[in-house]
This record gives sequence, C-alpha cells and structure tokens, in this order.
Amino acid sequence: MSVKQAALPPHQNSVNSDSQRDDRKQLLQQFVANKLTGSHGIYTNYIDTAQNELAATGHEVLSESMGLLMRVYALTRDQIQFDKAWELAEQTFAMESGFSYRFSPKLNKLYSVNAAVDDLRIIRALYEAEEAFANKRYGELADKLSARFMKHNVRDGKLFDFYDNEHNMTNAFITLCYIDLRTLQLMPEGDKKDVLAQSMHSIIQGGYLSDDFPFYETRYDYSSEQYESDEIRTVESLLTILSLVEVGQHHPKSIDFIKKQVQQGTLYGRYTRDGQPLTTIQSTAIYAITAMIGSMLGDQSLYEDSMSRMEQFQVLQQQSELYGAYGDIESLQAFSFDNLMALLAYAY
Repeated sequence: MSVKQAALPPHQNSVNSDSQRDDRKQLLQQFVANKLTGSHGIYTNYIDTAQNELAATGHEVLSESMGLLMRVYALTRDQIQFDKAWELAEQTFAMESGFSYRFSPKLNKLYSVNAAVDDLRIIRALYEAEEAFANKRYGELADKLSARFMKHNVRDGKLFDFYDNEHNMTNAFITLCYIDLRTLQLMPEGDKKDVLAQSMHSIIQGGYLSDDFPFYETRYDYSSEQYESDEIRTVESLLTILSLVEVGQHHPKSIDFIKKQVQQGTLYGRYTRDGQPLTTIQSTAIYAITAMIGSMLGDQSLYEDSMSRMEQFQVLQQQSELYGAYGDIESLQAFSFDNLMALLAYAY
C-alpha cells in the first residue's frame, strides 16, 4: 500500500447507525451551511464585528476553516462540495507564497502572512481527496502546493510558523501543534522533506512534559534551542498528540491520561506545566480532537465517550438562532473552529 493510499482514517461504522447522532450531525451541517457561511468562506464567529482586532473576529474568514471543511468533504466523500470549498479557498486566500491565514470582507483586507498549519491542512485535504475520489489530479495539485510550501515555510530542515509574503520573512520558532507529521509523510519524497520530517519529529518528542502530565510544550525557539510555554493549552497539546498518533509515534501515557479525563469529563482548557488546571472551562474542540484520537487508534470507547462529551455543548433549543450549533446560547457566540472540529469528528 502506498503512502497516499493510507491517507484516510478508519471510519467508525457504528456512528452511522446511530440515528440520534446522525440527526445532531445534520443539524450542525445545516447551521454551518446556512448561518456560518458567507460569500468568502466560513465566518470566524456567528456575531459580526468591526473586523479590526489583532485576531480574526466576526465575519472575517480563515484559511484554517476552509482546510477543515475540505477535510470534512474528503472524508465523507462529497466531491461536489469538496470542489466548491477548494475553489472558494483558492479564490479567497491564494498568495504567491501560500494561503493567507485571514481575510476581512469588511475591510477588503487579505493578510500577507500564512500559517504553516493551515497550508498543511489544505494540502492534506487534497491528498485525502485523491484517495476518496480516485482522482490523481488532487494529488498532483497537493504535490505542487507542497513544493511551494517547502520553498517558503522551511529553512535548513526547520519548519516555521509563518511566512510573510510581503516582507519575505519567517518567524523564529515553531509551534508544536503546527507540525503535521502525517501530511509531511504524504508530501513527495526528497532529501529536504526527509530531513524536515526527522527534525520535526525530534522536536515534538523533545517537548514531552512528563509521565505525570503527558502533554507537550507550546513552541520551540530555534535560536535559543529552548522550549517555551507560558501555560499549556489543551487543544494545542491534543493536536500534537493526534499528529503523533497518525504516524504511530504517540506516547502511551498521553493516551491513558486522555482516556481517564474524558471518562471523568475533566479535560480542561488550560494547565500549568506541571498539570494543574488553570480553568474549569472545557470546549467542543477538546472533545472533538480526543474523538479523532480515538478513531485513529481504533479505540471505540474513547471515540464514543468523546463524542458524547462533545455533544453536550450543542445548542438544541429550536427557538435559538444557534439551533444545531456549538456555541453560547446567551451571547450568540459560535466560533468556526469549534463547529468545524465537531463536523470533522463526525467524519472520522
């Protein structure tokens, strides 16, 4: 079996037979399609803003969102919708060096910076589409985008968080959850790719905190050769663990910890480096990612437990504007990342 033929995760067949879960998924799909989607892509938040903050807000759109949506359509083998999503992603975010991470329709502003993780996700979706639709043109396009990515976001065997298309520069570090090991595997063979994959795997493994708190450091600074973490954000560490799971290099202690916390419903959003919770807030995305981890491991109980925890955050009040969404019913805040990660979890 070739590398690209192994692109799609195992599917949880029992989920399809669960009519209640299927209904929940359809409600979410309807919300995303009808209320969270505009002419340029998926809104960052259901509630609009002036779109002038340092981080994306309101009806700004992110290439992150389009990559997630493309992966959903590849995994569910919906070629028509996949092609529409890819066309919109290219139309909205394409730059000479990659995909802009952000576009503001209100300000008509395309930001000149890409995010490595977002470009890798789009590339991953195209490789998954190649298998899902048995069409080489998707893989050929992914190969072309991979070469461009390697040219701009990689230097001397090092992956960098972003490349600034306007100033022709990168930053000085890598955020560990940006390292998508599986997508690096899928890229065309070559010495540069092989060196990169090995060095990035070493950086992730070196960021392991401890057996007592088996999460991962936030970033690695190349100049100081030091890991840096003000605090440990659970979503970031879970994405790092998922990346390791996808290439069979995960630490068993991480999985044991995740399973225990999911069963107890105590996987919180932020921790100190020694594992003390800094909040009791949980999120849709946290349990969506643990569901994906469960799916990739073939661990049905982790998948089911995670999905059940995740679905507790879904708005099921029919009179609410957010009916079917993952968001806050009082403030009407509903963020693209949570809703699309939930959709992706259903697709795994």
